[in-house]
Amino acid sequence: MSQRLARGAAALALTIALTLGWAAPGLAATTHYVQWGDSLWKLARWYGTTVEAIQAANGLTGTTIYAGTTLLIPTAGGSAPASSPGLAVSPAEMDLLARLVTAEAAGEPYAGQVAVAAVVLNRVRSPLFPDTIAGVIYEPWQFEPVLNGWIWNPPTATAWQAVRDALAGWDPSGGALYFFNWRTVTNPFLWSLPWRATIGSHRFVG
Repeated sequence: MSQRLARGAAALALTIALTLGWAAPGLAATTHYVQWGDSLWKLARWYGTTVEAIQAANGLTGTTIYAGTTLLIPTAGGSAPASSPGLAVSPAEMDLLARLVTAEAAGEPYAGQVAVAAVVLNRVRSPLFPDTIAGVIYEPWQFEPVLNGWIWNPPTATAWQAVRDALAGWDPSGGALYFFNWRTVTNPFLWSLPWRATIGSHRFVG
């Protein structure tokens, strides 16, 4: 079957499923608009389901999905995507945040990785910074991995979990808005900010 026919069959199956309100026994369902960079593995982690369940719900025989299409996602108990109080986060934003955590703190203690993610979330909530994860991360001159390109390295599984824990409300940074390597950074402004926590090589302030 050609890719076009396969996509058409999947779309028809989705239309029928949505029209009939179908979901596998014991499961609720939601829909997901596929974006560039999404994969079945990411969506399964995000929605707390399995790759096989998503494939079955959409009539997929392989793992290829296409940006711009919509998938039916069976979720236990109708689970919503990961979120933090007052903040809804898309899979693409979660992936970006996990990449930043990987680039900034891959060699740090786990609590330090969660703290890096928490700093970004704290900035999103602060009126001093952009109000989206992408806006915070891509704000000029804020994060070295954006400047040197390390942000494009694949995120680690540990970074993904750190992001989930931060979204769940864990903030080892103590509410910090900044972090820096206390062994190498001499910036007077950063050192002048109120100390919140020190984890591994990072000092969390502001």
